[in-house]
Amino acid sequence: MSDEEYSATVLGSHWISGPPQPREAVPDRVEGSVMRFGPGVTAALPTPFPVVVPVVAPRPRRGAGLRRYTLAAVVLAAVLAYLGWQRFGPGIEVREVAVSTDPAGPACDATADVVAVVGTNGRPGTLTYRWVRSDGTRSEELTERVPRGQKEARLHLLWTFKGTGSYPAKAELQLLSPGQRTAAVEFTYRCTP
Repeated sequence: MSDEEYSATVLGSHWISGPPQPREAVPDRVEGSVMRFGPGVTAALPTPFPVVVPVVAPRPRRGAGLRRYTLAAVVLAAVLAYLGWQRFGPGIEVREVAVSTDPAGPACDATADVVAVVGTNGRPGTLTYRWVRSDGTRSEELTERVPRGQKEARLHLLWTFKGTGSYPAKAELQLLSPGQRTAAVEFTYRCTP
């Protein structure tokens, strides 16, 4: 390589960094104010500390955030509206009431199982009712919790008979809420010795 092809890089002393040199470097030749060291430019020295380059995120376009979350907001609002309607919407409604028992009546010294079937709309709620028997007995107000999705509630009256003879019996369900309805069944207790 000839001297005409060689060009030196001029660096000021304030640009040189790295570990201190054990001895002073001596240029291999001096041409005017340019000093040449060695055969050419050497590899860069590693920096004594890590270089951290800050990363700047691009600014989002105006309105992009709103469009990004619109679908999620609409779905969330629909789910909340549905759950609110399920929880606070219309309550339980009674569609029909029927009372039945074994038409032959109970056997001697046995218990009649009188069953009221209350048809509902499947909404959750509480039924308030009482039983009235033809022997003059009235129950207290009773309640039955109906869970969501259950469209039928079965209410039982157990009426025990003892002794011989015949007794015409009537059991009536008085539904007090929601709405007021009544339904009854008649049967005869017979016990002959």
